[in-house]
This record gives sequence, structure tokens and C-alpha cells, in this order.
Amino acid sequence: MDIEVNNLADLPVVAQQLSDFAGNEKVFIFEGDMGAGKTTFIKSFCKHLGVVDVVSSPTYSIVNEYKSPDGPVFHFDFYRIKDIREAYDLGYEEYFYGQGTCLIEWPERVEELIPENHIKVEIKVLDQDRRLFRLSKV
Repeated sequence: MDIEVNNLADLPVVAQQLSDFAGNEKVFIFEGDMGAGKTTFIKSFCKHLGVVDVVSSPTYSIVNEYKSPDGPVFHFDFYRIKDIREAYDLGYEEYFYGQGTCLIEWPERVEELIPENHIKVEIKVLDQDRRLFRLSKV
């Protein structure tokens, strides 16, 4: 499913469409170039999920945990990991195969650990304000 957005005000609509598209899936991977808007969109998606905590990039902590009415939401940013063992040390299995929702930025850094069934969100920059969101079930 492709969704084109023209400005930040469109993100809540995309968040709703992603939620509808995902159904019961709980693992989401977000792909896109640096600055494509992955974290910005994740903030909007978390708001849609009912998260009231401040959502920020977990670049240095690797994972942030937020509370939602439907359980925990785990936001990962694997950009800075240097070795896959860091994900093992983090206890990725408890997150990826647990009860919470997982939102994963830079999934290519831990590709072999991503659960087989997940939702892929690709964000492509069309110009300064416009983005193309491509949603797929993997």
C-alpha cells in the first residue's frame, strides 16, 4: 500500500492507515534514508497508539519504552550498534517475541533477528515536504 503525504499534518492519517493495515501484527520496521522522517512518523504513530509519554529517538540508549493502553511500546534505533551481539546483550527476544509493540529503526543492522512476520514501512523522500510511505506485510 502506497500513501503520499504532503506535510506533517498528514501523518495522523498515515498512522491510522498503518494501524488498520497491520491488524494484529506487533513488529514494525521502518526503513528510509537519514532524515526521511522515521522518528517523526513514529512519534505520530505512538500518539495514535495512545502513548502519552514523550517519544524521542533512542539513538544512544538503543531502546525506549513507552506505555500505551494496549501494553508497552518499544522503540528501537539500531543505527549505532557496531555488532549484532549488542542486540543479543539487549535481550532482543524478550522484546521482539514478547507482548509489546516493537517499532524498529535501522532494522538492516539486525536483519537476521527480525521476526519472520512483521510490517515494513518504507519512507521515501519526494521533496522537502512530501514523502511516500510504502506499507507491506512481510
